[in-house]
Amino acid sequence: MIEHAPPSIAHIREGRPQEVVFVLIHEYSLIAFSCALEPLRMANRLSRKPLYRWRIVSDSGQAVVGSNGLSVEVDGSVDSVMRADLVLICAGERPQHHSSPKLIAWLQRLARQRIALGGICTGTLLLARAGLLGGYRCTIHWENLASLREEYPHAIISSELFEIDRDRYTCSGGVAPLDMMLNLLEARHGHRLAAMISEEFICERIRRRNDRQRTPLKMHLGTSQPKLVEAISLMEANLQEPMNLDELASHVGISRRQLERLFQRHIHCVPRRYYLELRLDRARQLLQQTAMPITHVALACGFVSAAHFSKCYRSVYGLSPKDERRLRLPPSLNISWLSDEKSEPDKTNRNALFDDAPPNDESDLKPRQAESFPDS
Repeated sequence: MIEHAPPSIAHIREGRPQEVVFVLIHEYSLIAFSCALEPLRMANRLSRKPLYRWRIVSDSGQAVVGSNGLSVEVDGSVDSVMRADLVLICAGERPQHHSSPKLIAWLQRLARQRIALGGICTGTLLLARAGLLGGYRCTIHWENLASLREEYPHAIISSELFEIDRDRYTCSGGVAPLDMMLNLLEARHGHRLAAMISEEFICERIRRRNDRQRTPLKMHLGTSQPKLVEAISLMEANLQEPMNLDELASHVGISRRQLERLFQRHIHCVPRRYYLELRLDRARQLLQQTAMPITHVALACGFVSAAHFSKCYRSVYGLSPKDERRLRLPPSLNISWLSDEKSEPDKTNRNALFDDAPPNDESDLKPRQAESFPDS
């Protein structure tokens, strides 16, 4: 859904090429960047008109290395941008480590000039860091949704494929930028051109904003297990305040024993183990993507104490939360203030890893098997 054209470019004359600026951030996603740029190139080619012009810039003006190690030369630094109709921030891995005060100030200046801004993949995080998403609907790659919600509660964060809200354009990454750009092209130039571009890229259909980022669980399990799908959906929706198995079974409408059998048969795992791994996976995202103190991460993922959280984390991932965070940060960054975790011995009591597990029951601990572009 495209809310309405940004007021910043209402003055542009019909027929003038739109100018799009791509800002590459270190460790950017090449596939996301390409999927945003290529539809513009194809629009020019198929229409035989210069509908779009684009520039590629970086914070420093130097070449940028993507997450795949490929270095891309740029046309200049962000300071060289004199005018633009749309500026897209293209990021990828660890965007929180690749922003600078200069870049943030530049984005804020563009916003004051009412230039349309967007984030591709994790570029959304940099817009949020600049304070430019308060009150806006936005989205980001599904791996970063939890951390963005924790750090920037004033943004209206969705799990949609892309979001277009006034003069903010955000997209989840991967090949989703192709869909966002095709939707923009369709709104601006009509369905026929968008469909032709889609065919050129062997794209079966143009997805809309409310298409899912992730394959629904029922696609993996089939439609024959609605109770299992419902139980897992409840788990995913209740990570901060976990439900016990009796509550889950009651909400789903089956007995606890039936629920355990469903998990064993189709997931090859007991429910408590699966629930724990969901919570730990969320915790891992927060440790890697945010500066939240470890105690806060533990509470956000339903653990009653940092010590209990650390034991569970070490059991599943083989290292402590403190070590996990240290591995993901640049060597020059001192994060000792972020951790309130005390050192612990390597050996953990695996009997105590589950909040509601019997003290001597080790059965759960077996390894798992198995809208428009701005109007002219």
